Order: sequence, then structure tokens, then C-alpha cells
Amino acid sequence: MTTATNTIDPSEVAKFEAMAAEWWDPNGKFKPLHMLNPCRLDYITSQIAAEFDRDLTSPLPFKGLRLLDIGCGGGLLSEPMARLGATVVGADAAGGNIPVAQLHAEQAELDIDYRHISAEELARAGEEFDVILNMEVVEHVADPQGFLTVCRQLLKPGGLMVCSTINRNPKSYMVAIVGAEVVMRWLPRGTHEWNKFITPDELFALLENAGLKPVDRKGFVFNPVRWEWTISDRDLSVNYVTTSVKPEQEALSAS
Repeated sequence: MTTATNTIDPSEVAKFEAMAAEWWDPNGKFKPLHMLNPCRLDYITSQIAAEFDRDLTSPLPFKGLRLLDIGCGGGLLSEPMARLGATVVGADAAGGNIPVAQLHAEQAELDIDYRHISAEELARAGEEFDVILNMEVVEHVADPQGFLTVCRQLLKPGGLMVCSTINRNPKSYMVAIVGAEVVMRWLPRGTHEWNKFITPDELFALLENAGLKPVDRKGFVFNPVRWEWTISDRDLSVNYVTTSVKPEQEALSAS
């Protein structure tokens, strides 16, 4: 099985290196993620629970599951996954994010394996995971198809990946770039590049070409009146999320 040599885009890494110290400031440069995080967690936990038959009302429902948070940043998703019992590896190509994440986890008394490492390096090391969280990363890599193919290699047969990104259309340009970066100033200008956004149909095709089976997609919709995010079955016009699984037969077909 071949592995892509490197899908990291150095210019994208540099953007997030520059903001690393602000990961846990709810009013800082990552304010949009802090606002979105409860909605993301609702979706992620429900998908994992359904796939692995876990009861979210039980103590440590994800105990026994090995989870990779690729592009973990400061650990906004890694920490709640660890609290739910998962064995978490948080990986990020931006080395400046790792000490921030490690310090915050230590202060929260959470055992999380944070690493400055790429998906390709993890695959070459033979790492495998039950779950991969691939949130707001695919629009920042140099080769989305190669990156998702490596993610499939990192999944155990029957494993699950949750992947979110931003749609590419005039509305997403106005909301995610003009609105978030220029008007609201939630993010530094240049954080996103509209031509790197991916439509839901394109992402499904990329996932299928990588050898994964897409099983769900939903929209994350911001309501400016109620000032909150909700999950939508129909509105995938800007932010959206997908779930895909690695077929059990992968273990037999891989060679």
C-alpha cells in the first residue's frame, strides 16, 4: 500500500502557528470554533455512539476506542473526547499548537498524547485508530485526495471518520470570508481561501476515491438572531460535516 509523501501546506501551517497562543481564549481569534464546538460535539458523539453501539449516558462511553484528532490545534475536541473515555492522540503539523494543548490538558488533569506529526508520518509508523476527527482541516491541505487516502490508511477496518469543512459557493464566500474575516473580524484576514473550499458532492467523491464509505452529512448553521449554531439536515450551504466508515473488507483487500 502506498502512502502520500506529504500533503502539508507550509503556508497554511504558518497561519495557525501565528495564532497558537489564543486557542483557549473564547473571545480571541478562535472565537468561531468556541461558538461552534457544542454543535460539533453533539454531532461527533452521536455518530460515534451509533457506530460503536455506545450509551452516551453511561460513564466513559468511549472507553476502549482509540481516537485520532488530526489537526488538533489547542485541543478543543481532544479534551472532551478524553473525558468521554477515549484514548486520544492529538496530532498537528503546526508545532506551536502542541505545547499549548499539552499545558491545557495537564491543567485539566487529562491524559492526551499530543504530537507534532503529520498524518503521513503516523501512517508510516503503522498507527491505527477506531475513530478519526478531521475537523476543518481538509480545506487547508495541499492535496485533499492524498490526505483523505492517508486518513483511510489510519483507520481500522470498520473505523469511522468525521470530517467537516466549508462549502464553495457565493454564500460561503460572503459568510466565511467577508463576514467572519472582514466584518466580524472573528478570524485574521487570509485564514481561509475560497478556492480551497470543497462542495459536499466533491467531498463525498474524495472520500469514496480514498476507499471510504460516506454514510451521513449535515450542515452547521449559524443563527445571528439567536447567536447560536444548530445542526441541519438540509442546509449545507456554508459549514457542513460528513461521516464515513472504512469497510470491514479492507483487512482482506489490502495488500
